[in-house]
Order: sequence, then structure tokens, then C-alpha cells
Amino acid sequence: MPFRDRKHAGRQLALRLAEWADSGDLINLLVLALPRGGVPVAAEVARELHAPLDVLTARKISTPVRPEAAIGAIVGEDPPLFDRRSLALLDMTEDRLGADVARERNELHRREYLYRGSRPAPSVRGRAVVLIDDGLATGLTATAALRFLRRQEPGRLVLAVPVGSPQAVAELRREADDVVCLEQPPAFQAVSEWYEDFRQISDAEVVDTLHAFHATA
Repeated sequence: MPFRDRKHAGRQLALRLAEWADSGDLINLLVLALPRGGVPVAAEVARELHAPLDVLTARKISTPVRPEAAIGAIVGEDPPLFDRRSLALLDMTEDRLGADVARERNELHRREYLYRGSRPAPSVRGRAVVLIDDGLATGLTATAALRFLRRQEPGRLVLAVPVGSPQAVAELRREADDVVCLEQPPAFQAVSEWYEDFRQISDAEVVDTLHAFHATA
């Protein structure tokens, strides 16, 4: 059943996670959203769980030939994570994508500063971290984000999404301690198909959401 919008999906996801949080398994909880689409989803979860909210900015890497298809992802200063199969199918090499990686890294830094300003990124060491996006297609960006977070030694690392492809969910179970996905349609094609309203989220909406949380922190 499609979600009305990202907020509706977030409330449904929050109901699932609230049962888990009440059991005491999520200690010193931090909710992290993958912007921009993951922010409205994560905000509903953070409100329900009375947890702090922040963002983990990641960027997809695509090619001029197929700009809509992600073949890689970057988080922070980590080396890019590439889909080797896609590179081979497109007859591409990492070296030929150097300029694309640099461009996306600059955009990542721009957004990080826009979203957080001078406020430092929250520490995840020893905490239960729930990473949230609005859905999983290939899972490439989520994989890069989870590996980035894992190196910071969280106490528990959870990936939570409203909808995702069964293949991506299965693969990401190797990267996270737990994966929560409300819907895994066998005929999954695109995340957008599972939302009645899947409009693009603006930078301003991300900033306003984060400011609202940190103003009351």
C-alpha cells in the first residue's frame, strides 16, 4: 500500500521502531537522516522516540551517459564506493570518474555547511544509531553511509526505511546490525512508486527541520 507522503511513511516507521525502543534495546539513541528525502521521514521517527535528529550527507555518483543511474556514492572524506558491475556494463573506470567525484564532493561539503553550519557532527561512538532514508533502490548510498558510521564504533547500527527492494534489503543486512523495512514489494521498480506525493525536498526544508529540533534540544 503506498504511503501518502514522507511524513506519513515516517509515522508508520516510528510505530515499528517505538515498540523496539520501549524494550530498551536502543540505548542513547541518535536518529540520522540521509538528506534530502530521508529528513521528513526521520523527523517523525525522532519526534516519536524523543531522540535527537541530525543528518549524514551523502552524494550519488552518476555518469553523463546515464545521469539518473547511480554507479557510486561518497560520504565525508571516504573514498567513493562504486558498483563494480555497473562500471563494467558502462565500460567505465574509476579514473575516468575523477572529475565527477570531485564535483559531488564539493556539493557534499556545500550541503553539510548549509545544513549544519559551525555545529559539529554528533558523536556516534557507543550510541544506538538509526539511519533513515525514504527508501532503498540499489542500496549503494546506504551502504556507503553505514560503512562510514561503522568505523566510528556505534553501539548498535540500524538502517530503517519505509520501502525497499528485497535484494537491497538482503544485502544491507550484512552492513547494519539490524534493518527495518516496512514494505519489500517483489516487483519493486522505484521508491517513488510507493508514495502518492514524492515531491522533491528542498534544502530550506532540511534546514528548517534541523533548526526546529536543535532549537528545542
